[in-house]
Amino acid sequence: MNYKISKALEVLIILGSPNSSLGELSSISKSRLDNCLSRYEKGKLVLCTGGWGAHFNTSPESHAAYAKKYLAVNGIREEDFLDSALSSNSVEDAVKVKEILNKFNDHKLIIITSDYHLERVQLIFNEILTGCKMEFAGVESTMDELKFQKLVQHEKNAIKSITKNGLQY
Repeated sequence: MNYKISKALEVLIILGSPNSSLGELSSISKSRLDNCLSRYEKGKLVLCTGGWGAHFNTSPESHAAYAKKYLAVNGIREEDFLDSALSSNSVEDAVKVKEILNKFNDHKLIIITSDYHLERVQLIFNEILTGCKMEFAGVESTMDELKFQKLVQHEKNAIKSITKNGLQY
């Protein structure tokens, strides 16, 4: 897509999350997408992330395609979507987002994820997208406490690994 930019471009970036093998979006996915919808207004662009991966999407279509359909049905104009970042993990999200945004000079990113994922996303995006103006939104999780604590522990382990070994990209 070609855009002529006269002011800082605001881009809403929704990070991928689980969907079923039939493409049904999870409650985690919908909460992130609904947050995007609440922030969306004319003049902002939207970038969906998520390709395929055993841990979040084994369906024929990319997670980003399902996310984009959900957002379009709920009012986001086709011309306001940027190319999707077909990634399989959070580090790839940042790398592919950077590639897509390289054609723009001045932009502010609003990166939307879940509360339990926020700290790791900040760590990753701040390293890979150095110099970008970024705001991070951690959408409140509504899942049961046991599932939430498992996800929090997974994130703590991932952050510990990044801190010890650095980012691999």
